[in-house]
Amino acid sequence: MAVIVDKAKCIGCGACTVECPFEALELVDGIAVVDAEKCKDCTKCTKVCPADALSMPERADKPKAKASAEPVAEKKAVKPSQAADGEVWSGVWVLVEYINENVSTVSWELLGEGRKLADALGCDLCAVVTGYQVDHVIDEAFAYGAEKAYVLDNPVLKDYRSDPYADAITELVRKYKPEIILCGATSMGRDVFPSIATKMQTGLTADCTVLEIDPETRLLKMTRPAFGGNIMATIQCRTHRPQMSTVRPRVMAMPERIEGRKGQIIREELTLNEANYRTKVVEFIPSTAKSAFLDKAEIIVAVGLGIGSQKNMAIAEELADAIGGTIAGTRGAVEAGWISHDQQVGQTGVTVRPKIYIALGISGAIQHLVGMQTSDYIIAVNNDPEAAIFNVANYGIVGDILQVVPALTAELKMRLGAAK
Repeated sequence: MAVIVDKAKCIGCGACTVECPFEALELVDGIAVVDAEKCKDCTKCTKVCPADALSMPERADKPKAKASAEPVAEKKAVKPSQAADGEVWSGVWVLVEYINENVSTVSWELLGEGRKLADALGCDLCAVVTGYQVDHVIDEAFAYGAEKAYVLDNPVLKDYRSDPYADAITELVRKYKPEIILCGATSMGRDVFPSIATKMQTGLTADCTVLEIDPETRLLKMTRPAFGGNIMATIQCRTHRPQMSTVRPRVMAMPERIEGRKGQIIREELTLNEANYRTKVVEFIPSTAKSAFLDKAEIIVAVGLGIGSQKNMAIAEELADAIGGTIAGTRGAVEAGWISHDQQVGQTGVTVRPKIYIALGISGAIQHLVGMQTSDYIIAVNNDPEAAIFNVANYGIVGDILQVVPALTAELKMRLGAAK
C-alpha cells in the first residue's frame, strides 16, 4: 500500500517531500509523486499537506476493531511545550534589538503581539535584553508589557556581532527553555536568528505577517507570504523547540506604553571571551538611505506603473509636498527607474504602517499589499475599477491619474492654506 495523491488538490508546495523520512515522495512538474516501493505507510506526509491532497487507503487486511461496552480512553495530545525529546518548554520571549544606543521599534511591536500569544498559552511574556549597560532598556521593556526581563549585559556584547550574540542567546535558551521566541526581521534579526535556530536544531519561519496559537494543539501558527507572494502559507514547528519567528517592522501594532510598570529581572553572568571572536567593529557609520526612515513615515504617496512615465512623477511629488508626505512605490516603479530600491514598499522592499497611504496607479499585487495593507487609511487612485488595490482601500477613486491627482493636490493646498 502507498499514499494516494489527489492531483487536482496538490499545490506543489513540497511539504510532503520534506517530511517523508523514506524519501518516497518527489515533485514532478509541480505535482507530488509517490514511489510505492519506498512508501512505508507512516502517514507523516498526510499530516503536513496544507491542501489535503494526500490520503492513505484503507487496508483490506487491517483487522476491524471489536465493539466493546468499555469506553475507549482518548489518546492525549502531546503538549506543545513538550518537545520530541520529552523536555518541557514554556514562555514567550521577544529579543529586544538594542544597537548603537537605539532600540528598534519592532521589539516593542513584538511585545504587543507576544502578549496575545502568552495570554493564549497562559505563560509569561519575557524580554531578552542584550548588550552593554542596558538597564534603561529594561525599564522600557516593562513599560511595553514584558513581565520578565532576561538581561545579558557584557562588554563583549557592546557592539553587535553575530557570533557572540548567538552564543550568548543560545546559552540562555538552553538554560530556560522558552516555548516561543520572536525577533524583528531586521538586519540583526536576519543575521543572528538563523544562527540560534541552527545551534538549537529547530525551525525558523521568517517574515511572518500573522502569528496565532492553534487552540487545539497550542502550537504557534506562523503565516507568511510564499511562492513569490502568490499564496499565504501557515507553518508550524511540531516537534522541535523553541518555535522561532521573525516579523518585519510595522507589521504588528504598537502596544500601549505604561510608564512605571515593573517586572522580574533575571541577570545572567556570561562566560564570553573577546579573544574567541575574530570580528571587530572598527567604526559605525549611520545610514542616510531613505529606507531607514520610510517605515516611520506617517504619510506616504506611492506610485506604480499606472502613472505612465517618469515625467508623471512630478504630480506625485507635488501631492507629497503639499501634505508633507514621503514618496515610495512598487517594484515595477523601481525597475522602471522612477524611484530607488530604498523607496520600494512590499515583500522585497520596506514594510510600512503610515496613517495615510495614497496609492497612485498601483494595481495591488499581493507582493505589494503585504508591505502596506496595515496602513490606517489607504486611498487608491486607478483607472481600472477591478484593480485589487480597491479591495484593501478605505477610499477608492476610479479615474485618470493625470486628471485626478492635480485636482486633489489643488484642493488640498487650498484647504490646508485656509487652515493656516
